[in-house]
Amino acid sequence: MDDDIKDISSAFYAMISRMKYINRWALMRNSYPENLSEHSLEVGIIAHALAVISNRKLGNNLNAERAAVIGMYHDCTEIITGDMPTPIKYYNKETKDAYKNVERQAAEELLSLLPDYMREEYESVLFMHDDEEYIWKLVKAADRISAYIKCIEEEKTGNKEFGSAKAAVYEKLTQMDLPEVRIFFQEFMEGYKKTLDELR
Repeated sequence: MDDDIKDISSAFYAMISRMKYINRWALMRNSYPENLSEHSLEVGIIAHALAVISNRKLGNNLNAERAAVIGMYHDCTEIITGDMPTPIKYYNKETKDAYKNVERQAAEELLSLLPDYMREEYESVLFMHDDEEYIWKLVKAADRISAYIKCIEEEKTGNKEFGSAKAAVYEKLTQMDLPEVRIFFQEFMEGYKKTLDELR
């Protein structure tokens, strides 16, 4: 039986589980490390929240659960590419375009690890479709909110290393001009600045 299992085994989920070995913020002095698995879960949670806000407060009809799943997988290509520091990734247009191409190749490689009957389902999670552009925009916002939260958490430990990163991330969020982000900041962001006792 073990031989039969080996014959049809897929490496997709074993690869995905390796997100926990990819550390983020490699160029920064961290008070505590953050791995890709932790970050991806947080992005999924926040993307879900933004979609719920969009539906309940702004009258939209988004699939919040889908936003959560896309958020969970949004950086999974970094299992193959590693976490490229933002200043390098966006150094110029040529670098940005080259990295996008590498990301696409990594996504295609991950997709190829799935059995045929599952690929269509995951293709729409790893690659954006035009009819879900707004959900992907919310996921990108969730990614940046997660980074902003990391900066807050580092500042709470007395680490000043993340001050400029916090300002840069906030500026990018402001430029996105999303009402869902403004509502999230107004209603939830202060909680991240509090201690556990204060939260309770």
